[in-house]
Amino acid sequence: MNITIVAGARPNFMKIAPLIREINSRPETNIKFRLVHTGQHYNENLSQVFFNELGIPHPDANLGAGSGTQAEQTARIMVEFEKEMLANPTDLVIVVGDVNSTMACSIVAKKLVTKVAHIEAGIRSFDLTMPEEINRMVTDALADYFFTTSSFANDNLRKSGIDYSKIFFVGNIMIDSLVWSSDKIKQPAEFDSQKLTHGKYFVATLHRPSNVDDPENLKTIFKAIEEGVGDQKVIMPVHPRTAKMLAGIQWSSNSIILVEPMGYLEFIYLIKNSLGVITDSGGVQEETTYLGIPCVTLRKNTERPETVTKGTNELIGDNYPKLRESIGEIRAGKWKRGAIPELWDGKTAQRIVDVLAAIK
Repeated sequence: MNITIVAGARPNFMKIAPLIREINSRPETNIKFRLVHTGQHYNENLSQVFFNELGIPHPDANLGAGSGTQAEQTARIMVEFEKEMLANPTDLVIVVGDVNSTMACSIVAKKLVTKVAHIEAGIRSFDLTMPEEINRMVTDALADYFFTTSSFANDNLRKSGIDYSKIFFVGNIMIDSLVWSSDKIKQPAEFDSQKLTHGKYFVATLHRPSNVDDPENLKTIFKAIEEGVGDQKVIMPVHPRTAKMLAGIQWSSNSIILVEPMGYLEFIYLIKNSLGVITDSGGVQEETTYLGIPCVTLRKNTERPETVTKGTNELIGDNYPKLRESIGEIRAGKWKRGAIPELWDGKTAQRIVDVLAAIK
Protein backbone atom coordinates (compact mmCIF):
# COMPACT_ATOMS: atom_id res chain seq x y z
CA MET A 1 0.00 0.00 0.00
CA ASN A 2 1.19 3.50 -0.86
CA ILE A 3 0.11 6.22 1.56
CA THR A 4 0.60 9.97 1.84
CA ILE A 5 1.01 11.33 5.36
CA VAL A 6 0.11 15.00 5.77
CA ALA A 7 1.45 17.32 8.48
CA GLY A 8 1.14 21.06 8.57
CA ALA A 9 1.43 22.55 12.03
CA ARG A 10 3.20 21.96 15.33
CA PRO A 11 0.40 19.82 16.87
CA ASN A 12 0.63 17.43 13.91
CA PHE A 13 4.29 16.62 14.30
CA MET A 14 3.97 14.75 17.60
CA LYS A 15 1.26 12.63 15.96
CA ILE A 16 3.03 11.64 12.74
CA ALA A 17 6.39 10.82 14.32
CA PRO A 18 5.24 7.60 16.08
CA LEU A 19 3.37 6.49 12.95
CA ILE A 20 6.45 6.93 10.77
CA ARG A 21 8.66 5.08 13.25
CA GLU A 22 6.19 2.19 13.40
CA ILE A 23 5.89 1.90 9.62
CA ASN A 24 9.66 1.95 9.23
CA SER A 25 10.06 -0.78 11.85
CA ARG A 26 7.65 -3.13 10.07
CA PRO A 27 8.76 -3.63 6.45
CA GLU A 28 6.70 -6.82 6.28
CA THR A 29 3.52 -4.69 6.05
CA ASN A 30 4.62 -3.40 2.62
CA ILE A 31 3.38 0.07 3.53
CA LYS A 32 5.25 2.77 1.63
CA PHE A 33 4.74 6.38 2.65
CA ARG A 34 5.31 9.83 1.23
CA LEU A 35 5.51 12.65 3.78
CA VAL A 36 4.00 16.00 2.81
CA HIS A 37 4.58 19.09 4.96
CA THR A 38 2.07 21.78 3.97
CA GLY A 39 4.18 24.55 5.49
CA GLN A 40 1.29 25.87 7.58
CA HIS A 41 3.79 26.37 10.42
CA TYR A 42 7.06 27.51 8.92
CA ASN A 43 8.77 29.20 11.87
CA GLU A 44 11.88 27.27 13.01
CA ASN A 45 10.55 27.01 16.57
CA LEU A 46 7.15 25.81 15.38
CA SER A 47 8.29 23.38 12.72
CA GLN A 48 11.85 22.27 11.91
CA VAL A 49 12.98 21.88 15.51
CA PHE A 50 10.16 19.37 16.03
CA PHE A 51 11.25 17.36 13.00
CA ASN A 52 14.77 17.24 14.38
CA GLU A 53 13.83 16.29 17.93
CA LEU A 54 11.22 13.70 17.03
CA GLY A 55 13.31 12.02 14.36
CA ILE A 56 10.90 12.84 11.54
CA PRO A 57 12.51 12.38 8.11
CA HIS A 58 12.89 15.27 5.71
CA PRO A 59 9.52 15.73 3.96
CA ASP A 60 9.20 14.46 0.41
CA ALA A 61 7.38 17.70 -0.36
CA ASN A 62 6.88 21.06 1.36
CA LEU A 63 3.90 22.95 -0.02
CA GLY A 64 5.02 26.28 1.45
CA ALA A 65 1.53 27.41 2.46
CA GLY A 66 2.69 30.06 4.92
CA SER A 67 0.40 32.33 6.89
CA GLY A 68 -2.71 34.34 6.03
CA THR A 69 -6.40 34.29 6.83
CA GLN A 70 -8.20 30.99 7.32
CA ALA A 71 -9.47 31.12 3.74
CA GLU A 72 -6.17 32.22 2.19
CA GLN A 73 -4.17 29.53 3.94
CA THR A 74 -6.69 26.79 3.25
CA ALA A 75 -6.90 27.77 -0.42
CA ARG A 76 -3.12 27.73 -0.89
CA ILE A 77 -2.85 24.32 0.75
CA MET A 78 -5.61 22.93 -1.50
CA VAL A 79 -4.04 24.29 -4.69
CA GLU A 80 -0.58 22.95 -3.85
CA PHE A 81 -1.78 19.61 -2.48
CA GLU A 82 -3.78 18.97 -5.64
CA LYS A 83 -0.56 19.38 -7.65
CA GLU A 84 1.18 17.00 -5.25
CA MET A 85 -1.58 14.39 -5.57
CA LEU A 86 -1.68 14.56 -9.35
CA ALA A 87 2.10 14.15 -9.55
CA ASN A 88 2.21 11.41 -6.90
CA PRO A 89 -0.99 9.32 -6.82
CA THR A 90 -1.52 7.31 -3.64
CA ASP A 91 -3.85 4.67 -2.23
CA LEU A 92 -4.62 6.53 1.00
CA VAL A 93 -4.11 9.99 2.47
CA ILE A 94 -3.60 10.10 6.24
CA VAL A 95 -4.44 13.36 7.99
CA VAL A 96 -4.07 14.08 11.70
CA GLY A 97 -5.69 16.43 14.18
CA ASP A 98 -7.73 19.48 13.29
CA VAL A 99 -5.60 22.19 11.68
CA ASN A 100 -6.37 23.85 8.34
CA SER A 101 -4.07 21.38 6.56
CA THR A 102 -6.17 18.48 7.86
CA MET A 103 -9.37 19.75 6.30
CA ALA A 104 -7.83 21.16 3.12
CA CYS A 105 -5.99 17.97 2.18
CA SER A 106 -9.02 15.81 2.98
CA ILE A 107 -11.14 17.81 0.55
CA VAL A 108 -8.53 17.57 -2.20
CA ALA A 109 -8.04 13.83 -1.70
CA LYS A 110 -11.74 13.03 -1.87
CA LYS A 111 -12.24 15.15 -4.99
CA LEU A 112 -9.48 13.08 -6.58
CA VAL A 113 -11.31 9.91 -5.50
CA THR A 114 -8.67 8.92 -2.96
CA LYS A 115 -9.50 7.43 0.42
CA VAL A 116 -8.79 9.36 3.61
CA ALA A 117 -7.90 8.14 7.10
CA HIS A 118 -8.28 10.59 9.98
CA ILE A 119 -6.14 10.12 13.08
CA GLU A 120 -7.80 11.76 16.09
CA ALA A 121 -11.23 11.50 14.50
CA GLY A 122 -14.48 12.20 16.32
CA ILE A 123 -13.32 14.71 18.91
CA ARG A 124 -15.76 17.61 19.30
CA SER A 125 -16.00 20.80 21.33
CA PHE A 126 -19.43 21.60 19.79
CA ASP A 127 -18.24 25.20 19.56
CA LEU A 128 -18.54 26.50 16.02
CA THR A 129 -16.64 29.67 16.89
CA MET A 130 -13.48 27.53 16.92
CA PRO A 131 -11.90 27.14 13.45
CA GLU A 132 -10.64 23.72 14.56
CA GLU A 133 -14.18 22.49 15.12
CA ILE A 134 -15.09 23.29 11.53
CA ASN A 135 -11.98 21.44 10.37
CA ARG A 136 -12.90 18.38 12.45
CA MET A 137 -16.47 18.26 11.20
CA VAL A 138 -15.56 18.60 7.53
CA THR A 139 -12.75 16.06 7.75
CA ASP A 140 -14.93 13.48 9.49
CA ALA A 141 -17.71 14.03 6.96
CA LEU A 142 -15.29 12.98 4.21
CA ALA A 143 -13.02 10.35 5.78
CA ASP A 144 -13.18 6.62 5.08
CA TYR A 145 -11.32 5.37 8.17
CA PHE A 146 -11.56 6.86 11.64
CA PHE A 147 -8.85 6.36 14.29
CA THR A 148 -10.13 7.56 17.67
CA THR A 149 -8.65 8.54 21.03
CA SER A 150 -11.57 7.90 23.38
CA SER A 151 -15.07 6.52 23.90
CA PHE A 152 -16.35 10.10 23.62
CA ALA A 153 -14.96 10.33 20.10
CA ASN A 154 -16.44 6.94 19.22
CA ASP A 155 -19.88 8.06 20.39
CA ASN A 156 -19.68 11.32 18.44
CA LEU A 157 -18.95 9.46 15.21
CA ARG A 158 -21.67 6.88 15.77
CA LYS A 159 -24.23 9.60 16.48
CA SER A 160 -23.31 11.25 13.18
CA GLY A 161 -24.05 8.03 11.30
CA ILE A 162 -20.57 6.66 10.72
CA ASP A 163 -20.52 2.91 10.11
CA TYR A 164 -19.13 1.08 13.15
CA SER A 165 -16.82 -0.97 10.93
CA LYS A 166 -14.93 2.20 9.92
CA ILE A 167 -14.24 3.34 13.51
CA PHE A 168 -11.05 2.09 15.18
CA PHE A 169 -10.49 2.92 18.84
CA VAL A 170 -6.69 2.97 18.93
CA GLY A 171 -5.87 5.46 21.69
CA ASN A 172 -3.99 8.74 21.70
CA ILE A 173 -1.01 8.80 19.33
CA MET A 174 0.37 11.99 20.87
CA ILE A 175 0.97 9.99 24.04
CA ASP A 176 3.20 7.70 21.96
CA SER A 177 5.52 10.67 21.47
CA LEU A 178 5.36 11.48 25.17
CA VAL A 179 6.30 7.92 26.13
CA TRP A 180 9.05 7.78 23.48
CA SER A 181 10.57 11.04 24.70
CA SER A 182 10.50 10.21 28.42
CA ASP A 183 14.25 9.54 28.54
CA LYS A 184 15.11 12.23 25.99
CA ILE A 185 13.59 15.39 27.49
CA LYS A 186 16.10 18.12 28.24
CA GLN A 187 16.25 21.03 30.60
CA PRO A 188 15.90 24.35 28.78
CA ALA A 189 18.49 27.05 29.35
CA GLU A 190 15.82 29.23 30.97
CA PHE A 191 15.51 26.77 33.84
CA ASP A 192 18.82 27.87 35.31
CA SER A 193 18.84 31.43 34.02
CA GLN A 194 15.47 32.11 35.66
CA LYS A 195 16.43 30.14 38.79
CA LEU A 196 13.47 27.76 38.59
CA THR A 197 13.07 25.00 41.16
CA HIS A 198 11.58 21.59 40.39
CA GLY A 199 7.95 21.42 41.46
CA LYS A 200 7.78 25.07 42.49
CA TYR A 201 6.86 26.96 39.32
CA PHE A 202 3.96 27.11 36.87
CA VAL A 203 3.88 26.88 33.08
CA ALA A 204 1.47 28.97 31.00
CA THR A 205 0.53 28.81 27.31
CA LEU A 206 -2.08 31.07 25.73
CA HIS A 207 -2.87 31.56 22.06
CA ARG A 208 -6.63 31.40 21.44
CA PRO A 209 -8.21 34.61 20.09
CA SER A 210 -10.80 34.69 22.89
CA ASN A 211 -7.98 34.98 25.41
CA VAL A 212 -5.27 37.02 23.70
CA ASP A 213 -6.80 39.24 21.01
CA ASP A 214 -8.23 41.81 23.44
CA PRO A 215 -5.29 43.55 25.19
CA GLU A 216 -7.32 44.45 28.26
CA ASN A 217 -8.58 40.89 28.59
CA LEU A 218 -5.04 39.57 28.29
CA LYS A 219 -3.87 41.93 31.05
CA THR A 220 -6.75 40.76 33.25
CA ILE A 221 -5.69 37.13 32.77
CA PHE A 222 -2.09 37.98 33.64
CA LYS A 223 -3.20 39.85 36.75
CA ALA A 224 -5.24 36.86 37.95
CA ILE A 225 -2.28 34.55 37.34
CA GLU A 226 0.07 36.88 39.24
CA GLU A 227 -2.31 37.08 42.20
CA GLY A 228 -2.73 33.31 42.23
CA VAL A 229 0.94 32.31 42.11
CA GLY A 230 2.09 34.73 44.77
CA ASP A 231 5.86 34.55 45.08
CA GLN A 232 6.19 31.62 42.67
CA LYS A 233 7.24 32.01 39.06
CA VAL A 234 5.36 31.32 35.83
CA ILE A 235 7.30 30.52 32.69
CA MET A 236 5.40 31.21 29.48
CA PRO A 237 6.66 30.24 26.01
CA VAL A 238 4.96 32.90 23.91
CA HIS A 239 2.99 31.94 20.81
CA PRO A 240 3.52 34.35 17.86
CA ARG A 241 -0.11 35.47 18.05
CA THR A 242 0.24 36.33 21.73
CA ALA A 243 3.60 38.01 21.19
CA LYS A 244 2.02 40.29 18.60
CA MET A 245 -0.60 41.44 21.10
CA LEU A 246 1.87 41.89 23.94
CA ALA A 247 4.03 44.13 21.76
CA GLY A 248 1.23 46.69 21.69
CA ILE A 249 0.46 46.97 25.42
CA GLN A 250 2.19 48.44 28.45
CA TRP A 251 2.78 45.50 30.74
CA SER A 252 5.38 44.14 33.11
CA SER A 253 5.51 41.38 35.69
CA ASN A 254 7.81 40.12 38.41
CA SER A 255 6.40 36.58 38.32
CA ILE A 256 5.47 35.86 34.66
CA ILE A 257 8.56 35.09 32.59
CA LEU A 258 8.03 35.37 28.82
CA VAL A 259 10.30 33.21 26.66
CA GLU A 260 10.52 32.19 23.01
CA PRO A 261 8.59 29.09 21.80
CA MET A 262 10.43 25.92 22.76
CA GLY A 263 11.19 22.62 21.16
CA TYR A 264 9.15 19.61 22.19
CA LEU A 265 11.74 18.00 24.46
CA GLU A 266 12.34 21.21 26.42
CA PHE A 267 8.66 22.03 26.71
CA ILE A 268 7.78 18.57 28.06
CA TYR A 269 10.62 18.93 30.59
CA LEU A 270 9.03 22.15 31.83
CA ILE A 271 5.58 20.60 32.16
CA LYS A 272 6.78 17.40 33.80
CA ASN A 273 8.69 19.29 36.49
CA SER A 274 6.13 22.03 37.14
CA LEU A 275 3.68 22.47 39.99
CA GLY A 276 0.85 23.15 37.53
CA VAL A 277 -0.09 24.44 34.09
CA ILE A 278 -2.37 27.24 32.86
CA THR A 279 -3.35 26.84 29.21
CA ASP A 280 -5.90 27.10 26.42
CA SER A 281 -4.24 24.38 24.33
CA GLY A 282 -5.89 21.06 23.55
CA GLY A 283 -2.63 19.15 23.37
CA VAL A 284 -1.36 20.47 26.70
CA GLN A 285 -4.55 19.19 28.36
CA GLU A 286 -3.59 15.70 27.16
CA GLU A 287 0.06 15.98 28.15
CA THR A 288 -0.71 17.16 31.69
CA THR A 289 -3.28 14.40 32.13
CA TYR A 290 -0.78 11.71 31.18
CA LEU A 291 1.95 13.25 33.35
CA GLY A 292 -0.38 13.79 36.31
CA ILE A 293 0.24 17.55 36.41
CA PRO A 294 -2.64 19.86 37.51
CA CYS A 295 -4.03 21.80 34.56
CA VAL A 296 -6.30 24.87 34.50
CA THR A 297 -7.80 25.49 31.05
CA LEU A 298 -9.07 28.93 30.07
CA ARG A 299 -11.84 27.62 27.84
CA LYS A 300 -15.57 27.04 28.26
CA ASN A 301 -15.43 23.71 26.44
CA THR A 302 -12.99 21.04 25.40
CA GLU A 303 -12.87 18.50 22.60
CA ARG A 304 -10.96 16.28 25.02
CA PRO A 305 -13.48 15.74 27.86
CA GLU A 306 -11.62 12.69 29.13
CA THR A 307 -8.93 15.07 30.43
CA VAL A 308 -11.60 16.49 32.75
CA THR A 309 -13.63 13.38 33.61
CA LYS A 310 -10.55 11.19 34.18
CA GLY A 311 -7.53 13.44 34.05
CA THR A 312 -6.07 16.40 35.91
CA ASN A 313 -7.72 19.11 33.80
CA GLU A 314 -10.42 21.59 34.81
CA LEU A 315 -12.20 24.14 32.61
CA ILE A 316 -12.75 27.62 34.02
CA GLY A 317 -13.74 29.57 30.89
CA ASP A 318 -13.30 33.30 31.46
CA ASN A 319 -13.94 33.14 35.21
CA TYR A 320 -10.75 34.92 36.27
CA PRO A 321 -11.49 34.89 40.03
CA LYS A 322 -11.78 31.12 39.59
CA LEU A 323 -8.42 31.14 37.81
CA ARG A 324 -6.83 32.77 40.83
CA GLU A 325 -8.58 30.33 43.19
CA SER A 326 -7.58 27.30 41.11
CA ILE A 327 -3.93 28.28 41.17
CA GLY A 328 -4.24 28.63 44.94
CA GLU A 329 -5.70 25.13 45.21
CA ILE A 330 -2.80 23.72 43.22
CA ARG A 331 -0.31 25.52 45.47
CA ALA A 332 -2.08 24.10 48.53
CA GLY A 333 -1.94 20.55 47.15
CA LYS A 334 -5.73 20.30 46.95
CA TRP A 335 -6.05 19.53 43.21
CA LYS A 336 -7.57 16.26 42.00
CA ARG A 337 -5.12 13.47 41.24
CA GLY A 338 -6.58 12.18 37.96
CA ALA A 339 -5.89 8.99 36.00
CA ILE A 340 -4.64 8.04 32.54
CA PRO A 341 -7.47 7.38 30.02
CA GLU A 342 -7.88 4.03 28.31
CA LEU A 343 -5.33 3.13 25.61
CA TRP A 344 -3.14 6.16 26.33
CA ASP A 345 -0.28 3.69 26.61
CA GLY A 346 2.29 4.56 23.94
CA LYS A 347 1.13 1.81 21.57
CA THR A 348 -1.38 3.69 19.43
CA ALA A 349 0.84 3.78 16.31
CA GLN A 350 1.22 0.03 16.52
CA ARG A 351 -2.56 -0.42 16.51
CA ILE A 352 -2.97 2.01 13.60
CA VAL A 353 -0.41 0.15 11.48
CA ASP A 354 -2.17 -3.13 12.32
CA VAL A 355 -5.35 -1.69 10.81
CA LEU A 356 -3.57 -0.20 7.78
CA ALA A 357 -1.86 -3.51 7.05
CA ALA A 358 -5.25 -5.24 6.99
CA ILE A 359 -6.87 -2.80 4.54
CA LYS A 360 -7.41 -4.34 1.12
